[in-house]
Amino acid sequence: MKRLGVDVGGTFTDLILWDDDGSVTVHKTPSTNHDPSIGSMDGIAVLADRAGVAPADIDMFFHGTTVATNIVLEHNGSDVGMITTHGFRDLLHIARKKRPLNYSNYQDLPWQKWQLVPRRNRRTVAERIDAAGEVLTPLDEGDVRREVRLLKERGVEAIAVAFLHAYRNPTHEQRVREIIEEEFPGVFVSLSSDVAPQYREYERFSTTALNAFVGPKTSNYIDRLAGKAKQAQIGEDVHLMTSAGGLVTSRSASHTPVSLLTSGVIAGLLGGCAIGKASGYPSVITLDVGGTSADIGVAPDGRLRMKHLLDTRIGDYHAMVPMAEVDTIGAGGGSIATIDSGGMFRVGPRSAGAVPGPACYDNGGTEPTSTDAMVVMGWLDADSFLSGSMEVKPELANEVVQQIADRLGSDVEHAAMGIFSILAHSMTEAISLHSVRKGYDPREFSLVAEGGAGPLFAWQIAEQLGVPRVIIPAHPGITSALGLLTTDIRYEVPTTVWTSSAEPNLELVAAQMDRLSSEATSQLEADGIDASRISLERSVDCRYVGQGYELRVPAPDGDITPEWIEQVAAAFHEAHGRTYSQRFDDKPVQLVNIRVTGGSAPSTTSASRRSSPVAPMLRRP
Repeated sequence: MKRLGVDVGGTFTDLILWDDDGSVTVHKTPSTNHDPSIGSMDGIAVLADRAGVAPADIDMFFHGTTVATNIVLEHNGSDVGMITTHGFRDLLHIARKKRPLNYSNYQDLPWQKWQLVPRRNRRTVAERIDAAGEVLTPLDEGDVRREVRLLKERGVEAIAVAFLHAYRNPTHEQRVREIIEEEFPGVFVSLSSDVAPQYREYERFSTTALNAFVGPKTSNYIDRLAGKAKQAQIGEDVHLMTSAGGLVTSRSASHTPVSLLTSGVIAGLLGGCAIGKASGYPSVITLDVGGTSADIGVAPDGRLRMKHLLDTRIGDYHAMVPMAEVDTIGAGGGSIATIDSGGMFRVGPRSAGAVPGPACYDNGGTEPTSTDAMVVMGWLDADSFLSGSMEVKPELANEVVQQIADRLGSDVEHAAMGIFSILAHSMTEAISLHSVRKGYDPREFSLVAEGGAGPLFAWQIAEQLGVPRVIIPAHPGITSALGLLTTDIRYEVPTTVWTSSAEPNLELVAAQMDRLSSEATSQLEADGIDASRISLERSVDCRYVGQGYELRVPAPDGDITPEWIEQVAAAFHEAHGRTYSQRFDDKPVQLVNIRVTGGSAPSTTSASRRSSPVAPMLRRP
């Protein structure tokens, strides 16, 4: 069994080919940001040639991509229209009361300055469903047809449909989709009841609009890549990494591309967790330093921590999708060093990216970067960069770093060390924020250095935080690609139930749990997973009555009984005490959302096979 992992970053595309016979082949190539599928397929051809196999010999293809994330961050998504309930046209504009500058009358609100859906394209129709799922006002299909035709005339590329309380009863949204298919065939459609079937209307509306905003471009990219892979006879399908740390098929990813946000970032965390476990140190802090950014994750006992759904943002927008907790800062090999008008020495977040890249690449770069500083200090060998496949010119690095030295009145080595120290401090602060300030002691963790520049910074960060050991894999630059091979196909299906442990609605919880289990199972079977290999996990978002936020806790299997409710409440009391240092065992617990996560049991697509791709990463290359 030969498995391929391809992770597309902002600067480089990383590839790893693993054969169950124990052989591993790695490759790294510059990303082609105008169409990442080109760089991916070109890299696969080189990788296969190095491994002495034909692309058609590859059995499985796993992929991590930044396409959806970049669309959001660069504000260059599709022209989107929205159909919503009368009276809720401006919900996306109003958002929540929190503002970047709470007391300023003069500020740009990002979700208003860069709107996902322009107001003229936010259309309302007559319909109303209450919080219990009962229809108060029937859907006016004439309204819907009129608004869809208007959006078609305006040439929108995607339509988001978000009705009030559609998470309770999706029939009106589903009927609107049928009408859109009749009136505007071929347009990308995003339903809130499909994308984020949970309460909190603003976050649900935002997530639905985000899915439509990134949908056409992302699905086109996925279709192109899947088509090229099929033409080359690589595997049965392309499986893509989601923000929750699971894999989905290309079909599912094209339908809900919002689930791909932070795709490659999560793969790096998974790779670091696998390396930590294989090294005998499961509790890890992962430091993945690439060309444009540094990704930082904290995994106690090798377990991913999931973000609260009110914290799952991408850029300036709420994305209410399951997302593992990883922090990204603008500090990487391409981070540009400057001295501003006030004399402040800064490095990043602006980056030279893949093009033109650092000056030493001799690709048109004229500004000093972190990579140039490393070359000046002799920490990067110009003769062996990318295993000798890429020429680096130290004289160009010296020339641009000298600009900083002249402004500082120092020598070039001192300026280069300053660039390094500033970036290292930024990374140290970010790790502290996600460990010390959240109740974790870095001295109880190991630091896994990943990415092309991770090992260069890890020693100083570990020294400053008191981390006892640094683990550097044999091929740190392709750890994210490795992480793609360590997980399985997985879907999370949520819904809102609103019941209390004091007076639980057992019938409602049982019925919804059965429905979610059936949906998760159906999705997995549609992806070709045999029923005997399907595993289901339950979880519940709980809070004390009166709180405005929840904590996710695992839920037991078995029938929904009063004892089941008590077990969930006990798990919540424990989680609340661990998270906030307070628990109130005498208070009733509110069950807000329930979730079923369906995955495939260990097989030819999981990390627990008769051979593992992690072992070679622990040996010297």
